[in-house]
Amino acid sequence: MLDKKLLLELKEYVKCHLTLIVFNLSESMASQEKSIAQHFELEEFIKSKRQPTFNKVLFSYIDKLGSNDSDIYKKAGLDRRLFSKIRSNPGYRPGKTTVVALGLALELEELEFDNLLSSAGYSLSDSETFDLVIQFCLEKGIYNLYQVNEALDYFSLKPLNGVNE
Repeated sequence: MLDKKLLLELKEYVKCHLTLIVFNLSESMASQEKSIAQHFELEEFIKSKRQPTFNKVLFSYIDKLGSNDSDIYKKAGLDRRLFSKIRSNPGYRPGKTTVVALGLALELEELEFDNLLSSAGYSLSDSETFDLVIQFCLEKGIYNLYQVNEALDYFSLKPLNGVNE
């Protein structure tokens, strides 16, 4: 049997360590609650800022135009399989040249064109020759793929036809 002195030391030891555990747990819980609050805040931020996917934006423009899919993908010089991938997979993000070709095929105005590009995660830059050629074509109302490709070729840039990904 343990003597009184040792039992008192044991009691004090347990009390001290339990206090530390409770303190650490409550500190950990506060940290967890803060983390959960931040995650909730992040989710709310994303929900309030999220824009429609490329897929939704593209097909809303096609519907607004009253055109059918095959007319658009042919005019854009795209393969039917690539267009089918865009149609069937809402999360699919095509390359920038594909998005540009579709925007031209739809004959979108600059703001709509920028919206389509943005929905796929792209933009037109004032520091890229390709982007400047596309901007020029948009400003001048040049949507014909052959003419756009001529302008790109003038600067020895890759043409848009036959865009495959």
